[in-house]
Amino acid sequence: MTNTRLTDTEEYIWRYINQHFDHIAQLTISELSEAASVSNASIIRTLKKKGFGGFTDFKHDIQLKRRDNLHVLSNHDLSEDTQRSIVKNYQEVIRTLNMIDVDTLEKSIPLIHQAEKIILFARGFSELIASEMLVKFQLVNKYCELHTDPNIIRPISKRLSERTFVIMISLNGETKSLVDAAKNCVENQVPTLLISANQSSSLAKLAPLTLFGFKTDLSYFPDFEVHSRLPLFILSRILLDAYAASLR
Repeated sequence: MTNTRLTDTEEYIWRYINQHFDHIAQLTISELSEAASVSNASIIRTLKKKGFGGFTDFKHDIQLKRRDNLHVLSNHDLSEDTQRSIVKNYQEVIRTLNMIDVDTLEKSIPLIHQAEKIILFARGFSELIASEMLVKFQLVNKYCELHTDPNIIRPISKRLSERTFVIMISLNGETKSLVDAAKNCVENQVPTLLISANQSSSLAKLAPLTLFGFKTDLSYFPDFEVHSRLPLFILSRILLDAYAASLR
């Protein structure tokens, strides 16, 4: 879990670790530093920011998670493709939970409380997540608006004040209308949270608050932009649950 914002180098290291997660347990820290072309100290610093005591602690955590196997995978009736699909979703859930930036989460809750209104910006399949957030904010009597049309997102974002809390939902963090909106929000000092799966995106570099999830590269619909939004659903649900719990 993250307690401090990562530097560009640390973001690269954490991304590398996630992409090679299955092999990390077999490596020494020197082997990992050589493979990733970074220093041992940078790896340790990254892992400490993610809530681990160091590299040994991180490897121990990996081993513990491996003991918690998915029992369904031992079913011999499962085809290889079905197993791969199950593992894909399991990885997205577990790794997203491990990537949660606690500092950002804890900062966002009071900002939501203080805001006169919540503005949600989303496009494409991410609109499904935003729609659910809209309803849940309304259920706890928090004024909330959802905007999905680029021709509305851009002008609306120019008129927002510091009394508004903006939540942007974008899987790849490169949606042009949201990037434009983020620039407007930064210029007007509007508190803005990005929920995404791309730590090196244009939106990630603009948004002052970020929650990132882990997205696998595997897609069963490669010809269409319909990649899994499961990591974003998880992050949005945790944010909403934490806010609702704070009202009690």
